[in-house]
Amino acid sequence: MRHFMSIIRPLLAGLSRAALYLAGLGIVVMTVIIGWQVFARYMLNDTPSWSEPLSLHLMSWFILLGAAVGVRESVHLGLDIVRHVAPPAIQRLMDMASLGLIVIFGLGMSYYATTLAIGTWSASIPVLGWPGGVDFIPMIVGGALIALFAAERFMDAALDLEATPVVVMQEVS
Repeated sequence: MRHFMSIIRPLLAGLSRAALYLAGLGIVVMTVIIGWQVFARYMLNDTPSWSEPLSLHLMSWFILLGAAVGVRESVHLGLDIVRHVAPPAIQRLMDMASLGLIVIFGLGMSYYATTLAIGTWSASIPVLGWPGGVDFIPMIVGGALIALFAAERFMDAALDLEATPVVVMQEVS
C-alpha cells in the first residue's frame, strides 16, 4: 500500500493544484462579471440578466474546489486542543475517525447532488438556458474530490506516513 500511495500521490497533487488554479480562475472571472454588471447597471443603465446566475454558479465551483484543496492540505479550521494533549496513538485514531467521516460526507454529498441533478435536469435555468441539474455539478465534483483527498490523508494516517505535502505556489522569476 505504501508503494501505491507513492505512485498516486503525484497524481493527486496535480489534481489538487488543478482544482486550486480553477478555483482561482473562477474567482477572477466572477469578479470580472460582477464588475461588468455594476458598470452596465450604473453607466449604461442596462443590467445584464445573465451576470448574477452565472456568478453564483462560478461561486459554487470555486468554493467547492477550494474546500477540496483545503481538505487535502489540512487547512480547515478545527478545535484541536483535545487532540494536541492526547497521546500520539490517540491522536492518530482521532485523525482517522475524523478523516473517515469526511470521506463519508464527501461521498454522500456527491451521491445526493447527483440525485438532485438527475431530478432537476429537465428544468431549465431561464436566463442561461442551461438544464437545472447543472447547478449541482459543482457539488458532485467537489464532494468526490473531498472524499478522494480525505481518503488519501486517511491512508497516510493509517500507514503512519508523513502528512500529505502542501501545494506551494512558487514565484516565476
